Amino acid sequence: MPLDTSTYDLALLRVDGRRWNELRRLHGQIRTQAAADGSSYLEMGNTKVMCVIAGPNENAGKRGGTASSSGSTVPGGSGAADVVVSIVVGGFSSVDRRRRARGDKRTQELQATIAKALASNLHIHLYPRSTISISLHVLSQDGSLLAALINAATLALVDAGIPMTDYLVACTAGSTSTHSAGDEGADPLVDLNTQEEQELPFLTLGTLGATDKVAVLVCETRVQVSRLEGMMASAADACKGVRKFLDQVVREKGHKMVTEGTIEKGAKMAMDIDV
Repeated sequence: MPLDTSTYDLALLRVDGRRWNELRRLHGQIRTQAAADGSSYLEMGNTKVMCVIAGPNENAGKRGGTASSSGSTVPGGSGAADVVVSIVVGGFSSVDRRRRARGDKRTQELQATIAKALASNLHIHLYPRSTISISLHVLSQDGSLLAALINAATLALVDAGIPMTDYLVACTAGSTSTHSAGDEGADPLVDLNTQEEQELPFLTLGTLGATDKVAVLVCETRVQVSRLEGMMASAADACKGVRKFLDQVVREKGHKMVTEGTIEKGAKMAMDIDV
């Protein structure tokens, strides 16, 4: 069904009632899998993702290439850890209930993008000849899938205690008019759902922490160059809101662990993180 944008000019509200700069409901948890080194669960609207971290573990065999049947690998060299990302998309996660194979091209592209982005943010030089395995499971899809995967992986890596430069957070941004309409005055939108992604041009932007430093930028739709700057600025502002939410999730979990006596207040881990 085509997206009805006729009411936007009248009330400046999207089909789900949000304004152009409003994020969908966010819900996140860490340490959801007791047996894993790190784990998280994240909801961005109706997009639901689970992440499990294994490692850093010592490499048992021959070092892998840049891609394999089980995931995408970013080799860290002899003096740094390899980052391996695998994505499993549930057949029940979308309306069409289409089952994705392990070698699906779309899944491989997502794996490679996430692996490269995380490898550049993690201090992998602290774990030579090791492997950090990141397993992502898509439980429900309703737009902003790449952004949700990156955010869930960031939460799980924090839970695993793997040092990183800052939170790597991502969000989508789009435009209220299609490319063919040629509307130069189209407004930007943030955090698109599936219906909006199917009809409107959009991009996924990932930033480092509370700064505007771009770590990920993926745009697979046609859009006028004049609209691109506004879309990127809107996505960067939305990333700050996502970063604030992720930080709140981590702090609340840490406070709960201190209250329950799981860890001592003020406990620190000595580690040389010189870059």
